[in-house]
Amino acid sequence: MTAIDVLTIGESLGLLVPEQPGRLAHVRGVTLGFGGAESNVAIGVARLGGSAAWVSRVGSDGLGSLIVREIRAEGVEVHAAVDEDAATALMIKERPRPGVSRVTYYRSAQAGSRLTASDVPPGVVERARILHVTGISAGLGSGPLAAIHSAIDRAKAAGVRVSFDVNHRSALWRDGRDAAAAYRALASRADIVFAGDDEAAILTGATDARDQLDAIRALGAETAVIKLGANGAIASQGDRVVTRGAKPVEVVDTVGAGDAFVAGWLAESALSSPLDRCIDVAISCGALACTVDGDWEAAPSRSDLAAFHSSAVDPVQR
Repeated sequence: MTAIDVLTIGESLGLLVPEQPGRLAHVRGVTLGFGGAESNVAIGVARLGGSAAWVSRVGSDGLGSLIVREIRAEGVEVHAAVDEDAATALMIKERPRPGVSRVTYYRSAQAGSRLTASDVPPGVVERARILHVTGISAGLGSGPLAAIHSAIDRAKAAGVRVSFDVNHRSALWRDGRDAAAAYRALASRADIVFAGDDEAAILTGATDARDQLDAIRALGAETAVIKLGANGAIASQGDRVVTRGAKPVEVVDTVGAGDAFVAGWLAESALSSPLDRCIDVAISCGALACTVDGDWEAAPSRSDLAAFHSSAVDPVQR
């Protein structure tokens, strides 16, 4: 079997977006799509020419079929168990006014939250160069959390590197469970850890970015990366700390930018690229993801990156 550069495991959801800004109660037209941090990353890696696979669980319904079809159409190897007893989860992204989004999730007890270790097929983790998981799976419940820990066990046994993105979703932790403890347990098993600065504060208790990097490295990560949004990113690996500012773009929608950043980093990491190359590509991917509506639609290809960095000023390509 062929190797997989990046394997992701996690839930994807159907996505409803009003066709124009305004109160949802007064908007009559919506578009149907999908999104999910882990599938966003897999698509992003595939767009950059890497081999990617995605493992999940969907319902036996139209949304599940749409998600599987579209992810597969992006060149991602799909392993999606079909749950006959639960529906595919759904999210609605309202746009109360231009430039502002509010997301509501309908995912409790849906198919993705019923993911188990047995849904991860034999051999798929072992074929990967990098296994990527997120804190979203931890928030979905004990089953998905156990599934990704089981996958990490398999990765460790096979010499596969592990990537963990905190990806905190406060709505998933309203039952009193300790998000920080769950995140630390996952970060302590990862080779690469990604977090936004606010998420790193949850994970480490520190508020300064360099202190956060040190705390993440102290948990055992070889590489720690703090995503700073409009301020760029800072990363630590070995005895080096590198920072990069954000690339200026006309922002349409920031949703999915963090996942595009991670995809860019992991695509380069799978090629054994140096730290500077990883952060440069990640920053560019995150910037381009902000230029189009949608969770994954603006994930760039290599040619998109080349055009983004080109000195040509003609906006029309002929």
